[in-house]
Amino acid sequence: MKEMAFVKIGDAAAFTPEPGMKRQVLAHNDELMLVRHLFEKDWVGARHSHPHHQLVYVVKGAIRVDVGGEVIDVHAGDSFVVEGGVEHQASALEESEVLDVFTPVREEYRPKK
Repeated sequence: MKEMAFVKIGDAAAFTPEPGMKRQVLAHNDELMLVRHLFEKDWVGARHSHPHHQLVYVVKGAIRVDVGGEVIDVHAGDSFVVEGGVEHQASALEESEVLDVFTPVREEYRPKK
């Protein structure tokens, strides 16, 4: 049995991978990773894809997403899935908080020891 990973929000380092976004890597193991993103109003992320499946839950605020050419506005309480390999982009319509679950784990997000 694998060890459980516990992360207290105050212990998770926040960093800014791009202007207008803060990221906190929360609990994770070798198969799953929970990531908290905070977006400033008018933030626009880069269009990208990755092999990981991504489950997105909007905690607060509103974002616009383009997933594989389908554009939709999502608000607090909404969720969606981005399948691995699908090109996507997000922007913040207002100050927002989003939780992302990735599988498999995003090795490049894993905190350096």
